[in-house]
Amino acid sequence: MCDTLVVLQADRVLFAKNSDRDPNEAQQLDWQPRRSHPAGAVLQCTWIEVPQARETHAVLLSRPFWIWGAEIGANEQGVAIGNEAVFTTEPHADVGLTGMDLVRLGLERGATAEEAVQVMVELLETHGQGGGCGYENRNFTYHNSFIVADPCGAFVLETAGKHYAIEVVRGARSISNLLTIPKFAKSYGDRIKTRVACGRRRMRRTSELADRVTGVGDMFKILRDHNHDASPVVPQYRWYNGGMHAPCMHAGGMLAASQTTASWVSDLHANEQRHWATATAAPCISLFKPVFVNDPLKLPQATGQADSDSPWWRHERLHRAVMRDPMKWATLFTHLRDEREQAWLCDPPNSLDAFDEGDRLLRQWIALVPRHRTTDLRPAFVRHYWSKRDRAAGLSPLDVTRVE
Repeated sequence: MCDTLVVLQADRVLFAKNSDRDPNEAQQLDWQPRRSHPAGAVLQCTWIEVPQARETHAVLLSRPFWIWGAEIGANEQGVAIGNEAVFTTEPHADVGLTGMDLVRLGLERGATAEEAVQVMVELLETHGQGGGCGYENRNFTYHNSFIVADPCGAFVLETAGKHYAIEVVRGARSISNLLTIPKFAKSYGDRIKTRVACGRRRMRRTSELADRVTGVGDMFKILRDHNHDASPVVPQYRWYNGGMHAPCMHAGGMLAASQTTASWVSDLHANEQRHWATATAAPCISLFKPVFVNDPLKLPQATGQADSDSPWWRHERLHRAVMRDPMKWATLFTHLRDEREQAWLCDPPNSLDAFDEGDRLLRQWIALVPRHRTTDLRPAFVRHYWSKRDRAAGLSPLDVTRVE
């Protein structure tokens, strides 16, 4: 489950996405350079091979560690793309391109948003979409919708099998886990699965907030939103789907569950593009760091098992401890995070300095949370859900706030 939005302003386009997936499905930043490829080369995507393009753009991707494609990304030409799972009445193919494959292929091959959309449509028509998309359940599959943006504008692309519809964005637009282009949605939307995914409620919330956006900081706030007016760091849970009704999603439902595992904002100007990524889960307690397509970092890569090196798992220990009582623990450091982000919005450092500073701040925040097991105020079904994921990742209760 995910949420993606875009705001077209007079001199720029603002793009943002939360990637919501399984809680132990670490997501990593992946820099790929511009490349030339020989004639006749083939490309192995997540499940199928497709013909390779002769030239591919440099890209920066945020992708689950085990797949070829990406949930979110941008290329050196200023194109940014995010995808959503959507549920349709069309049958699911056993194999094909995943929506995440289409995100990466659009970025690697499209020099503009319009060109990227055409690339994705042609690949969809030729190869179809399909194959497992889940980490915990590899049989979980879905169709996809996308926002594709560049400094000149944006498009919504919605799909159902090999069928598709395209909308040119005017003003502010958000998408979630449902088809939204009216005639297309009427023809292909699956009402039951769409309702379970809570996409309509989240889209109403992000659309309402997008209409008030003035700058990048407002996009950060939308991705951190818990869909209520209480404390901004305290999520609300429902027994059947946890926190799936909010843009900043927290897992814990007994029937359906998903966790925001990565967040991204792009500020797209004609002459300059700036991107901001958490490279961590839970944007409500994460730091958005400036990243640049042509400024690659060699970050330790994560897997589905907890480690002490990758930025994603180092932050995850803080996340899992703080969420036991976020009103008590998160409010000790989120004001410091906000101050750092405001300084960076005015004068962003290079990516290496930003990640070094982020690591220093993480150590400070970890020190504020007791190293022993703190009182967990979440509902019993949420505590049970997370204890199972902690064990699956190799985390014991004493590991949760330990950062070496």
